[in-house]
Parts: sequence; C-alpha cells; structure tokens
Amino acid sequence: MKDARITLVTLGVADLTRSSRFYEALGWARTDQGNESVVFLQGEGIVLSLFGLEDLAKDADVPLETLPRFRGVTLAINLADEAETDRFFALALEAGGTAVKPPEKVFWGGYSGYFADPDGHLWEIAHNPYFALDAAGRLDLTAQPKDPA
Repeated sequence: MKDARITLVTLGVADLTRSSRFYEALGWARTDQGNESVVFLQGEGIVLSLFGLEDLAKDADVPLETLPRFRGVTLAINLADEAETDRFFALALEAGGTAVKPPEKVFWGGYSGYFADPDGHLWEIAHNPYFALDAAGRLDLTAQPKDPA
C-alpha cells in the first residue's frame, strides 16, 4: 500500500447542517457514518469530513482563538475545460459559496478561479490544459507527458 495519499480531508465548520447541504449541492454524497459532531461525505476516491469547528479544535488540542482565518491552504477541483470550470463556479455560488476570484485565464496558461465555502475555506476550480483528466475526472500526474519547458 502506498503511503503518499489523501483519503480524507476534514474541514472545521460553524454549522454542520449548512455546510453539509452546501457540499451535497456540489455533488458530495452524505454517508450514514458520523454523529452530531461530524458528517462524512463521499466523493470520487476521497471522503470530505465536516467537523464542528470547536470540537475539531478540541480534538486536535489547538486553542480555537489561535487559528488564523487564512490558513495558507486551498483545496482544488480540476475540470475538463473552461466551460466546466465556469459551470462549477456558478454551482458553488448557487449552493451558498462566495466568489473570491471569478475564473479567468491565468499566467501559467490555464483557467482558474476561487470560491469560499460557507466557513471561508478556499477552493480553487481550474482547467489546466497541461494536466489531462482520465475518463472519471481523476488526475494522475505520473501518467502525464513531461512538460518540454
């Protein structure tokens, strides 16, 4: 078994119900796992966990008041083309997300934008013409041709 993998991402959230509805509207499937403090949503090859922020800070033994708002972390969803990127951005806003940076052509040759979920977690949505997705929409950089530059 390979150790270099992410199987689950946990986000600390203020309102489990609101955040669960948001991610379900984006296509994540709520599972029967979890309890009053945590919700598990199944995605393609990864689970998204929503944990009450105070309970998560307590679990990690981190004082809640010491957590910065911007943590220097973004999550990303790569999409097949610019139109899919625009569609998903609109879906995120319709579901209750906040526009941070609308999708646009970017300096590295792709097309990307950012939205924040209801708790301010940043998500990048992007079309990277140098990273081909497989038929299931997964990204495997080991299967990509080497960039000639």
